[in-house]
Amino acid sequence: MQSVGNNSLNRREMLRLGAAGAGGLLLSGAASSQVLSPSSFILPPASPASPPAPVPAAPTSFTAPGGINPALFSKAKAALDSRGWIRHRDFIGVVDFATGSADPRFHVIHLPSGQVESYRVAHGSGSDPGHTGFLEYFSNRPGSEASSNGAYTTADTYHGKYGLSMKVNGLDWSNNNAMSRAIVIHNAWYAEPEMVDIHGKLGRSQGCFAFSRKDQWNVMQRLGGGRLIYADKIA
Repeated sequence: MQSVGNNSLNRREMLRLGAAGAGGLLLSGAASSQVLSPSSFILPPASPASPPAPVPAAPTSFTAPGGINPALFSKAKAALDSRGWIRHRDFIGVVDFATGSADPRFHVIHLPSGQVESYRVAHGSGSDPGHTGFLEYFSNRPGSEASSNGAYTTADTYHGKYGLSMKVNGLDWSNNNAMSRAIVIHNAWYAEPEMVDIHGKLGRSQGCFAFSRKDQWNVMQRLGGGRLIYADKIA
C-alpha cells in the first residue's frame, strides 16, 4: 500500500512538474517569439541625403604667348584645331597685320613651350597704296598685289627670282587663290633691316611674305613641312 501511495504521489508530482515545465516552455517560446519578431529589426527611416554643394566653375582666362594679340592667337589656334589633318603641330606662324612693317609682327610660336620668335615681314603694295608702312585692307583677287588674310599651310620649296622660296596653300575663301597668285615666302632686299633704319618701314611685296635673308631661313626651318600660318588684322 505504501508503494502504491508513493507511486500515486510520484505520478501527481510528475504531472504537476510537467505542467509547470510546459508553462515555462510556453513562456520561453513566447519570449523567443517576441525577441525574434521582424518588427524588432525595422530601422528608423534614413534622412534623405543632402545634395552635394555645387562646385563653382573655375575661372577661365586666355592668354597668348609672347604678348601676341589674344584674339588673333585664339583665331590661329582655332584654325589649327579645326584641321586635324595637319600633321605637324609643334610650330605655327601668326602674322599680326595690325602693326606696321617696322615692327616684328610675324610670330613663330613653339606651342609645347609657348616660346616665340618674332620677325619683320613685308605686306603687299595693293594693301598699302600710299606706302605708309601699315596694311589698310586685304584682297584675294588675282593681280591685286595685296596681302590676303586667313589660314595657310606651307608647301614645296623652289628656287626663283629671290633664290630659295617656299610656296603656301590658302585654306580659306579669303586666301584660296594664294597658289595661283604665286604667294610665297621669300627674302627681298626691301625687307632687310637697313630699310627700317633708313625709311622707318620695309618695302612692299606683291602679296608675298617677304623677309630679310636671315629671317626667311629661320622661318622656313621652323614652319616647313605643311605647318600652319595664320594672318589677319584685328583692331
